[in-house]
Amino acid sequence: MININFENLLDILKYKPNDPLVFSTSLFLFLFLIFLFVYNLFAKHKSIRLGFLILFSLYFYYKSAGYYAGIIVVSAIVNFLFAKGIASSEKMIHKRIYLFLAILINISILGYFKYTNFILQVFSEINKSNFEPLTIFLPIGISFYTFKSLSYVFDVYLETLEPTKSFRDFCVYVFFFPNILMGPIDRASKFLPQIEKEPFLSKEDLGTASFLIIAGLFKKVVIADYISLNFVDRIFDFPLRYTGVENLLAIYGYTLQVYCDFSGYTDMAIGVALFFGFRLMDNFNSPFKATSIADFWRRWHISLSTWLLDYIFKPLQFSMRSIKIWANIFAIFITFVVCGIWHGAGWNFIIWGALHGFMMSFALLIQKPKQKFYSLLKINNSKILKFFQTVITFHLIAFSFLIFRTNDFQIIEDMISQILNYFHAEVFIQFAEKLPIILGLIVIGYLLHFIPQKVETSVKKFVIFLPWYLQALLIVIVIWIVAQFKSADIAPFIYFQF
Repeated sequence: MININFENLLDILKYKPNDPLVFSTSLFLFLFLIFLFVYNLFAKHKSIRLGFLILFSLYFYYKSAGYYAGIIVVSAIVNFLFAKGIASSEKMIHKRIYLFLAILINISILGYFKYTNFILQVFSEINKSNFEPLTIFLPIGISFYTFKSLSYVFDVYLETLEPTKSFRDFCVYVFFFPNILMGPIDRASKFLPQIEKEPFLSKEDLGTASFLIIAGLFKKVVIADYISLNFVDRIFDFPLRYTGVENLLAIYGYTLQVYCDFSGYTDMAIGVALFFGFRLMDNFNSPFKATSIADFWRRWHISLSTWLLDYIFKPLQFSMRSIKIWANIFAIFITFVVCGIWHGAGWNFIIWGALHGFMMSFALLIQKPKQKFYSLLKINNSKILKFFQTVITFHLIAFSFLIFRTNDFQIIEDMISQILNYFHAEVFIQFAEKLPIILGLIVIGYLLHFIPQKVETSVKKFVIFLPWYLQALLIVIVIWIVAQFKSADIAPFIYFQF
């Protein structure tokens, strides 16, 4: 007879600040299988199925934010009502008032939790007074679901979306657990119509979901977590203890870590969503293959970059259209400063965003003379040119992630100094001998990223069309590999802080 200790079970299911319910945990796998069974059991009963999805999504978020999960409920109510007010108003002034109030409330909530201490610290530095941070809990994912809710309000205001009459359906959109913590920041125009469809999982969908979950687990646990805990963090903590070679490898490692950590979550989120009949937007498209900073942002965090493009850049550009190219430059720079602020409350994030804005603005200014120069050398669209553009762009991105990683500018100065003045190339051989797994994972990570699209597509199709039992075996093998690399403590996803 099986004895169940209900006290231990309830303790496991309770909110714990340092134990969010993430895709890479065994608890999530257990709850996910139970929920998936019940969800499909009521596949033909829409109200029960969607109601259960809302409850599970709220529980999923409660495990990450505790009682602050109430904020997302308030967000849903506020944005649903203001969007409804915008749609029902006949006078433009009333629409603008509703829009203004929606923006004010959303940004005020986000600003209080995320930026209060930073703003107070800035004022204390100006006044040269002592600053003691307030105890303010930052709810995980607040930046993501705030932007997701605001996009719905904006689209209703711009009349590109007919508002839903169902608050339940809107709650499914806002609370949907696969992308509630770290995106993608899906648009209501793409998501809401899917609610009307009865869930159906084709063989191709099942294979795609399995492939994405396998890829996401491998990226997150095997690559991102392992190189972070066993190499990257150590170098960034004490850069002066290591040579320039090790510092440079740490920058390359962190650049790969950020990508694998965030895109790994996205892969798993898209895969999990597929099991429930929902298709989320792609969020990454081999960003390190970019040939320019602009191209990088067409490939990196696509849901955020398109959000910024539609709701900040385009309105700014349109409002300043009389000054022609300078309208683009000002709009780009302001948009990326906002991008930096969205990522976090710290000067490093603001500088990181401003740096990207500057690089894109500068590229726009020199675009015509650059093209003339390429034409003169007859290297337009040549493979050699694209190779060097990719290499240069990658190193600009890697340097920007050095700023992104830390708000201690002494560490940045020390790492650059070590690379320039204390490089010692011969140490690379010693590094390869002493840390072969770290070097191997960094090489594997970049090789997998830079493989041709055709090869990646072929591998994906191969996995998708495997018999289900071989897919299950593949998942078991990957879980076993993940278990070998998994540390005692699960490293939190980097973008949880945003």
